[in-house]
Amino acid sequence: MFSFIPDLYAMSPQKGEGQADMMSQLMLFGSIFMIFYFLVIRPQQKKAKLQKNMIESIKVGDEVVTGAGFYGKVKKQPAEKDYVELEIAANTVVKIQKDQIVSVNPEN
Repeated sequence: MFSFIPDLYAMSPQKGEGQADMMSQLMLFGSIFMIFYFLVIRPQQKKAKLQKNMIESIKVGDEVVTGAGFYGKVKKQPAEKDYVELEIAANTVVKIQKDQIVSVNPEN
């Protein structure tokens, strides 16, 4: 009736083989995670930290470029810390979020 059961026992790993296979899989997953961490996660964290420091260091008079491509000079930093007023042309001032600034060129 159950003639396939001896075949299943014959296919099962022998003593000690299962542990070695499991350890090699764990080591493989660990090494893949380490590679992923050093190639993706860590550089992204460094980039985010640099962006945050750049945004915090913005002051009046800095020339900045926004994510939308606007290039202008910071005219005013209102009481709201998340926004700056940016002069993009003569007598044209817009209010933008600091998060939208992608680069700062300090005025010399």
